[in-house]
Amino acid sequence: MPHIAVARLWFEANSFAPEPTPLSAFRGREWVAGEEARERYRGTATELGGLDAFLAERPHWQASILRCAAAQPGGPMTDEAFATWWGEVAEGLAALPYDGIYLSLHGACLTESDPEADLTIIRRVRALVGPAVPVVASFDFHANLSPQCAALLDGASGYRTYPHTDMADCAWRALRLLEARLSGRRLHAGIAKLPRVLHSFHMRHEAGPMAEVWEVARAMEGPGLPDASIFGGFAWGDTPSAGPTALVWAEDPAAARRTARALIAEIAARQERFAVHLPPPEEALRQALAAPPGLVALLDPADNPLSGGACDTPGLLRALIEAGPPVETVFAFLHDPEAVAAARAAGLGGEVARDLCARTTRAFGPPVPFRGVVERLTEGRFRNQGPMETGSPVDLGPTAVLRAGRLRVILTSRKEAAVDPGFFALHGIDLSSVRLLANKAKNHFRAAFAGRCAAIVECDAPGPAALDLSRLPFRHVPLSWRTASR
Repeated sequence: MPHIAVARLWFEANSFAPEPTPLSAFRGREWVAGEEARERYRGTATELGGLDAFLAERPHWQASILRCAAAQPGGPMTDEAFATWWGEVAEGLAALPYDGIYLSLHGACLTESDPEADLTIIRRVRALVGPAVPVVASFDFHANLSPQCAALLDGASGYRTYPHTDMADCAWRALRLLEARLSGRRLHAGIAKLPRVLHSFHMRHEAGPMAEVWEVARAMEGPGLPDASIFGGFAWGDTPSAGPTALVWAEDPAAARRTARALIAEIAARQERFAVHLPPPEEALRQALAAPPGLVALLDPADNPLSGGACDTPGLLRALIEAGPPVETVFAFLHDPEAVAAARAAGLGGEVARDLCARTTRAFGPPVPFRGVVERLTEGRFRNQGPMETGSPVDLGPTAVLRAGRLRVILTSRKEAAVDPGFFALHGIDLSSVRLLANKAKNHFRAAFAGRCAAIVECDAPGPAALDLSRLPFRHVPLSWRTASR
């Protein structure tokens, strides 16, 4: 009867976000262990949902689920938060001998003092359990993987969809590699990197250059080579391991290395097709209003919370207010607990007059004066309808909707991306009656909304996840890796 330990830290850090990510952000989103973790995520399209389903089919397996934590992407994780998480995991690993370890990691985690936190975790786990205990991991597609990970792991797999709708499947793949290792099968890793930071706009799985590379990777897999994963990297993570990675597991070590190099060559051959050029907010708004009839999305990827944005930059909201939108418009969203409190104090139908945006920093522009009435107040709880993280609980904290003419602005107390239909249903918004949906979002928005929108227009506004990487104060990523990324 195998007895495995499970630990999870799913966090993507934007080195240029205005605030670090504290322990409270993890406690507010995901901070679970033991049976609570299985119960909370049972039946969901998440790694822990996949773990639960995997274990349900193997009743002879025993799993100790240690601390599992996740937060929305943001500034680097505070050292306190990391130390608290690791302290619990280390204590759990030291308590018992385990037959194997499964780590659910992101791959782009940074802390205030550690630019390669995922590698640190893997090193520490290996040091605790020794060389004989198999350790496997699952990673987000946007992982900035260090080549050193390969020698420390016995198996790993990454997401194969973007937007990420295969999190549960990814856990299954990693756990099957662990199962194979426990049965005596030895696999060898091959890992290769491209020394270039690429934007992820054109890395979707349904079409485009990365979809083509995924197809090549699938064709390379077979009985002797069970997993060929590719990672696009996370452009705003300042780490020595930045950039695309291919990680391959095979029975023949030479085949693993050869396949990893071949997959990186496939990405390198397409790197010019990952370049992005977007209009400023004012021009993007004109394009959106000229789109065919139906719902049109106007996206601000530079402040996308799933890229580490603060949901606080003023560029897009200012453009909307100055233009005075002539159609029903929803702006999603601003992370502003103080504004929510002001709306609750005013009450339904009450007036709120205050500055919005630039609460955390004025580096991306000054605040935007706003006057509107309170249209809706909620407690901020719903479950994702999917297809991304289907069934997962979401807690935005108290929220408010303010209306000014034909513009509605959603305010939240916690930062959770507005990429699920449940977010808008919570706020009483019937998207069939909305013409323009302005959203701080990027590719993950498309999972649920590409089929609902007549057009999706993206703009280039100032923000912590802005397009021009050459202007950002990187310390660890060489300049030559990022100068051609726009």
